[in-house]
Amino acid sequence: MSGAAAPAAVPGRNPGRGPARVGSARAHVTVVPDAGPAAGASHPHDAEERTRDRVLNAVLEHGPISAAELGDLLGFTPAAVRRHLDHLSRTGVIEVKRAARAGAGAGRPARRYVLSSQGQSSLGNDYLDIATVALRRLGEAAGPEAVRQFAVERFADMERRYAPEIEQAGPDIAARAQILSEALSRDGFVASAQSIEAKAPLPAALSSVQLCQGHCPIQHLAAQFPVFCDVETEVFSRLVGVDVRRLSTLARGGHVCTTHIPTGRPAAVGTSRPAAPGNPDEVSNHLQERP
Repeated sequence: MSGAAAPAAVPGRNPGRGPARVGSARAHVTVVPDAGPAAGASHPHDAEERTRDRVLNAVLEHGPISAAELGDLLGFTPAAVRRHLDHLSRTGVIEVKRAARAGAGAGRPARRYVLSSQGQSSLGNDYLDIATVALRRLGEAAGPEAVRQFAVERFADMERRYAPEIEQAGPDIAARAQILSEALSRDGFVASAQSIEAKAPLPAALSSVQLCQGHCPIQHLAAQFPVFCDVETEVFSRLVGVDVRRLSTLARGGHVCTTHIPTGRPAAVGTSRPAAPGNPDEVSNHLQERP
């Protein structure tokens, strides 16, 4: 969910950390080159851990993904991929999502891998527990509107940074959504934007973009305070220039955060500005998140 702070740790690592602001933690997920014995690793265990990090990063960026797809993507043998997947499953940082196979033939659902809630949390920030307690105390002392105001202030920085480059895309909503996706990825959200064209007889006005975020640096905090997801969605709506709708969030158990962005009409350009805290005019159907 927003901005710029310390790189996030990959599970199994323990780098030094510094304080990070709530709502602005940047989670850098670095793909580590393959590190077999010939790569100069100081110890076989280090090589194994580095290779496992590659598998974990691929699951984060491309999940849900099958073992076969991981092998093709990383150039690993099926046995090597399954060994690392089994280890990551045992430690609880990934989990299996079963999906129906494509085509008319019957068969067992395909096993596809995604980061678990534990895995998402382990990529987060050590200070989130402290922030959660602090915000709970703030809500008790000053009411929920004070927590919302805090969230609005945190996401105002994201909006200020993203707005100039998104405005350069003009009124094309798909182009604006793509730039938003790229900006989010720079801030560690592992984002992607996929255009979905409406097929006849459906009108072209029903075309859309699905904006997905594979990582949320403050997932644990957002699970306790959904207003952070709400405010982020409001920011997206103003940035792209149309009303958007949240379909799923990591904080509520989804394997990605997914935002539906309709592209059937031009964007209202040049209007992005941080909302005034508590402004009821900012609330619209983007809050209708699916379970």
